[in-house]
Amino acid sequence: MKNSAEKILYVGKAKNLRSRVRSYFQDTENISPKTQLLVTQIHTVDYIITKTEVEAFLLEASLIKKHRPKYNIRLKDDRTYPYIKLSLKDAFPRLYLSRKVVKDGSQYFGPFTSSFLVNETIRLLSTVFQIRDCTDYFMKTRKRPCMTYQIGRCTAPCVEYITQEEYKENVKKVAAFLRGRDKKVLNTLEKEMLQAAEDERFETAARLRDGLKGLKSALEKQVVVNEKKDIDQDFVSFVGDERGSSIEVLAVRSGRVMGRRGHFIGHLNVNDAQEDMRDWLVSFLNQYYDENLIPDEVILPVDLGRDISKLLSDVLEERRNETVKVCHGLDRESQRLLEMAEKNAKDHFRVHVEKSDQKLKGLEQIQRKLSLPQVPQRIECYDISHFQGQETVASQVVFEEGVPAKEHYRLYKIKTVADGDDYESMKEVLSRRLKHQEYDDPDLILIDGGKGQLKVAHEVLKELGRDDIPVISIAKARTQGEFSDAEVTATEERIFVPGRLKPVVFPSNSEAFRILVSLRDEAHRFAISYHRKLRENSSLESALDEISGIGDVIKKRLYERFETVDAIRAANLEELIEVEGVHKALAQKILEYLNT
Repeated sequence: MKNSAEKILYVGKAKNLRSRVRSYFQDTENISPKTQLLVTQIHTVDYIITKTEVEAFLLEASLIKKHRPKYNIRLKDDRTYPYIKLSLKDAFPRLYLSRKVVKDGSQYFGPFTSSFLVNETIRLLSTVFQIRDCTDYFMKTRKRPCMTYQIGRCTAPCVEYITQEEYKENVKKVAAFLRGRDKKVLNTLEKEMLQAAEDERFETAARLRDGLKGLKSALEKQVVVNEKKDIDQDFVSFVGDERGSSIEVLAVRSGRVMGRRGHFIGHLNVNDAQEDMRDWLVSFLNQYYDENLIPDEVILPVDLGRDISKLLSDVLEERRNETVKVCHGLDRESQRLLEMAEKNAKDHFRVHVEKSDQKLKGLEQIQRKLSLPQVPQRIECYDISHFQGQETVASQVVFEEGVPAKEHYRLYKIKTVADGDDYESMKEVLSRRLKHQEYDDPDLILIDGGKGQLKVAHEVLKELGRDDIPVISIAKARTQGEFSDAEVTATEERIFVPGRLKPVVFPSNSEAFRILVSLRDEAHRFAISYHRKLRENSSLESALDEISGIGDVIKKRLYERFETVDAIRAANLEELIEVEGVHKALAQKILEYLNT
């Protein structure tokens, strides 16, 4: 469903398309307020025919992920709960921390509660089972074993001190341990330790002893719910009200609670009778398992019905290539774990609502003080950055409901105006941004600068016929007491508004102040980081262009590895040789040139 600007508002699926679409326009009394608002904006309806319902599910998740329609259940990118990735596609696999589950031939374990826990687990398993921790580039360029081998933490596959078959036996033990078959792995390690001691290989025996101690200590930190279970399960629960809903997924692997993932969905009231549970819950699960590890069983607190549960099982099976069971948890153990998931959902909901309420108060204060027509749910902030008039860039930072919406951040490289002209640069940026009708309009535009920058922004909006969008600017006071108004001297930050002589100020301890200053600081950081990257790129390229034997490919690899000229200059010969394509003679030439 699209609006008049061809922007996608909603993506759905139906066996009977005519009946489904008609229900939106005829049965208005039994649809939620959110859906009623959607209907007022629909201009056209497009459709795609699929061969099966499973294909429709997969396509729906893909389109929602790509277009992020406003009226669909949308999952924000959650970077809090990482996975352990085992790169089985490599000849000598290694362990990584991964934020997403992708089909790349690797095996994934988790989710875990924190990146610290993942890194500690990777370090422990790499040490105990002597799994390499070096990069592929590093491994390919080795002529002799590194220090990790010397201290007994690696088997040096880089110089073939171990065969692929022997190495993969260690990998199998790692995978078995991560799958929850820890008793078998611990028993194997204990036998190896005793055998090593009997053979008087005391260093090996000591390493295995310390490894056993570390693994047992790690296992003690996990909550055990059923040691006899040998399957992966996810328990899903939810709570909410008119302010939104929290959906929690509790990950249980082989009877151990590994972690939880919480998602807060605004504009969804799970208690509203007009919200069809079979619709929103299935949509959530469809999107969630598009990027997360799919277990053997998904246990739900409600019965979706035989047909929908079977269809969802088929969809997950298509993604996983293994059987997946989706069912209503009725036994005592399932009920206990669903209660645990619900308890976490309530806690997540409470924390989110408290923060949201605080942000809303700040946004309402901004509306009152600036006399805005509505609460500014979407605020866009712009900042211009250049270095001595060169490489002018601009940043666009977006806050929605008072928090960063990083998927809407944009960077602009100024094209049509002279470098160093901030006013004309701002004119170009706003003109380019507001021509994009597919983006949501901002409720407020914030400019980093004083009255001059604000005047330019206001004129641009008038020229584009968009002076209905409020615009303000923020700047630090030059001196305390510049204005006689006592309120102005209460803070260094001043807010300029078109048509007002004196600036508006907010108490420095207010939420409104924190939101506006955070926006400005984030826009400044974003612009500076982009500008710094462009300068370093230019600096590195210009320096390396003078060295014969370096082409664009090697230049790119050097930049990816070291990022700055200073970092290359500080590198030693061995570190440079680790870069693919850089031989010893070329590395010596690079260091000689950069250090003279």
